[in-house]
Amino acid sequence: MPVQCLIFDCDGVILDSVPAKTRAFARLAEPYGTQAMDRLVVYHIAHGGVNRYKKFEWFFREVLGRAITPEESAEWGRLFVRYALDEVRSCRLIAGAQKVLDDWRGRLPLFVCSGAPQEELRVILRERRLENYFGGIYGSPPDKAQLLTKIVAETALPPDSVLMVGDAVTDRDAAEYAGTRFYGVGVQIKSGDFPWSLDLTELNDWIAENIDG
Repeated sequence: MPVQCLIFDCDGVILDSVPAKTRAFARLAEPYGTQAMDRLVVYHIAHGGVNRYKKFEWFFREVLGRAITPEESAEWGRLFVRYALDEVRSCRLIAGAQKVLDDWRGRLPLFVCSGAPQEELRVILRERRLENYFGGIYGSPPDKAQLLTKIVAETALPPDSVLMVGDAVTDRDAAEYAGTRFYGVGVQIKSGDFPWSLDLTELNDWIAENIDG
């Protein structure tokens, strides 16, 4: 089945924003000690694409030994945005991303499917002048698998004609759940039965080879 639609994760796929968000998680956990901070950072990296509030819940439950309160969750959410947002607004694009967007805009439907909160995601892409490349920008909630399934349904295309481009196991699992194809980006998702490259510089050639069957 030829590729007829491209769906991109954002952090680590379009924007090189993962380091900024990793630093924000570290700052949140720092008051609880180095070991606690390291555990949250490792969990965050291993669960790319998972909503940040789910990571807050994990930290309080598994590291602090209690449930997070709604007030604490909201406060951590505010602090996270304060720590990370300015860097995300100014970080560079992943190598090759601009060319992929320029080359396939208007030729294939393009979408964003991200674990970041939807309104925040839309604001950032609008400020980066990337919003108009996409037919839709979708963030959490719901989780990535449900979100990708929803986007595929809205395109009315066969799932195996849709390509999900992601940098995390969460993205790969979402593609499997939704029945789409998957292209892996970056070192966190290097091995598996799918095409992969370190960044997006090889993606254009791969799409060109797969757009006609």
